[in-house]
Parts: sequence; C-alpha cells; structure tokens
Amino acid sequence: MSLKPNIFREYDIRGIADRDLNDEGVRELGRAFGTYMQRHSGRRVCLGRDIRLSGPRLRAALLEGLIASGCEVIDLGVVPTPLVYYSVFHLKTDGAIQITGSHNPSEYNGFKAVCGANALYGESIQELLRMIQSGDLMSGQGSVSEADVVTPYVEEISSQFSWKRRIKVVADCGNGTAGPTLDRLLERLNCDVVKLFFEPDGHFPNHHPDPTVEENLHHLQAAVRESGAELGLGFDGDSDRIGAVDENGRPVWGDYLMMIFAREILSRKPGSTFIGEVKCSQVMYDQIEKLGGKAIMYRTGHSLIKAKMKEEHAELAGEMSGHIFFGDRYYGYDDALYAAARLMEIVADSGRPLSAQLEGLPETISTPELRVDCGDDVKFEVIRRVADRFAKTHQVVTIDGVRVLFEHGWGLARASNTQPVLVLRFEATSHELLDSYRKQVETVVAEERAAMGA
Repeated sequence: MSLKPNIFREYDIRGIADRDLNDEGVRELGRAFGTYMQRHSGRRVCLGRDIRLSGPRLRAALLEGLIASGCEVIDLGVVPTPLVYYSVFHLKTDGAIQITGSHNPSEYNGFKAVCGANALYGESIQELLRMIQSGDLMSGQGSVSEADVVTPYVEEISSQFSWKRRIKVVADCGNGTAGPTLDRLLERLNCDVVKLFFEPDGHFPNHHPDPTVEENLHHLQAAVRESGAELGLGFDGDSDRIGAVDENGRPVWGDYLMMIFAREILSRKPGSTFIGEVKCSQVMYDQIEKLGGKAIMYRTGHSLIKAKMKEEHAELAGEMSGHIFFGDRYYGYDDALYAAARLMEIVADSGRPLSAQLEGLPETISTPELRVDCGDDVKFEVIRRVADRFAKTHQVVTIDGVRVLFEHGWGLARASNTQPVLVLRFEATSHELLDSYRKQVETVVAEERAAMGA
C-alpha cells in the first residue's frame, strides 16, 4: 500500500504532501472514493482544490483514480471548500471531494469528502483505507467535465441579504481561497470593504491562514483600527473557518460568535437547538439556555458536528476554531463566507459595531486554543492518562478529551484529530484562578507526555 494508515484520520485524510501523499497512493484513493461513492450514492462527483502548491499534482492523480473507478467527475477548479459542499446541492451530484490542507502548515495537504449530503468521517474513512489495503476497487470508464459554481453561489448567497445601513468592514483572506469569491460577494452587499491579501498564493507570503491564532490577526487588527471599521473578518486557507475582531481589534472567538448568532436566531425561533464543542466557553452554553434555547456540548470536528446537527435538527452549531454551521436559512455545513455575511447583517441591522453585540455577558477570562506538540502515535493515550488522573479528584467531561470542571471554571486537554498536537484551553472568573487551573492541567499533561516519551 502506498499511503500510510495514520493519514486516515477521524474526519479527513491529511498529511505532508511530498512525504505522505505520493501519486500512486492518491490514484488508489481516487479509485477507493469512486468505488465507495458508486456503492453508496452514485457516480457523479464534484472535485475541487485549494491553492496549495501540491494541489495540481494531487488533483491529477486523484482525478485519474476517480475516472478509473467509473465516476463522472465535475471539476470545479480552485474554489473554497464550502463551494464544493454547495456544488452537491446546486448541481445535484452524488457527492464531492475537496483537496485541501485547510489551516495546516503549507507543506500539508489532504482530502475532505462528501457522500450524498453527508461528510465522510470515522468508520467511513477507515472503510476507504480497508478498500485500498484489500484492493477492493472498482474499474470503469469515467469522464470529466467542468462547471462554474462561483457564479450561482454568489447569486444565491447575496440574494439573502438586504440590510439598509451601509457598514465598513475589513476582510483578510490570508492569500487562501476566499479572496476571489468573497470579492464578488461583497460587491453585492451593502458595505465598504478594506481588502487584505485577497490574491490566492500557496506560499502564504503575508501570514499563515489560520484566524484562530492571534499572531495571524495582526494585519487585520491594525487595518480595523486605522480604517474605523465596525468589524474585521479573517478566513482560513480553504474558507470554511471564520475569524473576527471587533472595532477595537479585539478577537471575537468562535464560541462568542456562536452567542451572537444564537441570540438573533432565538429572537425568531424560540426554543431552537444549538450545538457547541468541548472547547467552547461555559458562558455560551449558559447564555443559550438562559435565552430559552437548548445547548448541547459535543465532540470537536466538522464532520462530527454536521452529523450531530442533523440528528438534533439544530439551527446552528459551531466550534472555537471558527467552523460555524447554519441550519437556519442555510444548508447546514461550515461556510465562513456565509457566516461573514450573517455577522455583517447583525452588525448592520443593530446600528452598532461588533463589540456591542456582546454587551451584558458575564465576565470571564479565557485562553485561546493552546497547542502542545505530541506525536500522533501517543497523543490519545496521553489524554486518556490525563483523564484517568483527574477523574480521581474532579468532575470531568470525557466526550472528547477531558474537560476538568473546577469550582469557578474549567480546563480542557484533548488530542487534535488533524495535527500531532494536544489542544488545551482554560476559562475562569479571575486571572488568579485561570493561572491556577492552567498550572494544574498543564502539570499533569507534561508529566504524562514525559511518561510516554512524547
């Protein structure tokens, strides 16, 4: 087998392109996905890619495999991941696959797949691996054609919005895929825009396209302050994750964006269900319940969240990482361009800047996501051992990693499903308590990493 099993992760397939994704293996993956599609949904498959330098090579190999399996492939070219999801609905295809490294460093690349209207994750991804390992691959004579999904997407999304007050916004596309599509979308919305790094460039020359890391927001923060904008918007490499800063340049993380969106939805749809994940603030869960909504804490991961949304008929779901999923007025997948338009709509209709949308919330202090290097081969075991230790002395939530509940806050440690890291986050009612909770959790994590040789 040409591909290493460890790149078949919980909700996508991802590795270092030049090391882990050789042409022969990617061709086999194309045949495997094509086979899976024909057995579960059908032959018509959309194919897209982001702007990473390895993309053309991987596209050629994957396309060859898809055609060899007998699939009818519709090539969308370089597009944001949400437009690949959109293409399934608009073109009424049987599924889709996007070549993308998402927010990972530039040397990475990978694949996000959809069968029918459902993302492949967990056991379905492992089934692809088993098909490759056993050679259980169909042969046929497929075809390839091309389609433009940007134009219908822009027309459909822009038709939803007609706020009357013109607002000023800064948008930072990070030289990822968002720029060309967002440019066309913003032209149709009632806003003045300061544009940063709209030109796609797989070298990412200005900053890495991950808006959940504050150092990547410096250009956006400065431009918002200098221009007097009411908010700033940032996008990750494949445009399925949104970042935001208020008019003062202060980051507004994904869980607080969820609160803003939830408030608006509950004003129209009382009693709605919302789904967050284990890294989200307790304030978010409490506020949704206080407003009469139902708040569910679930596992991290875009594919997992999407499946849970359908199960619970949720109007909205979201992650700290900026994946925001709208069931309300939309298709239920993560689309940062659409989320940006929804946020601008709320700011415009309220008559006040982004910071005002968070007024009245309880004061807590929290960290952003903190990442600690830990090898893929040991990271889950490290977290299991950390959970076992804290379970002896504290109440813990183990739906995804371990969320340790303290008297006035919590601390989280979980293994990333996309990178060889542990993700930590902390929240408390004071800086002193935050430091205390963080020290307690980080000490145990460090001890267990050392014990595992990580």
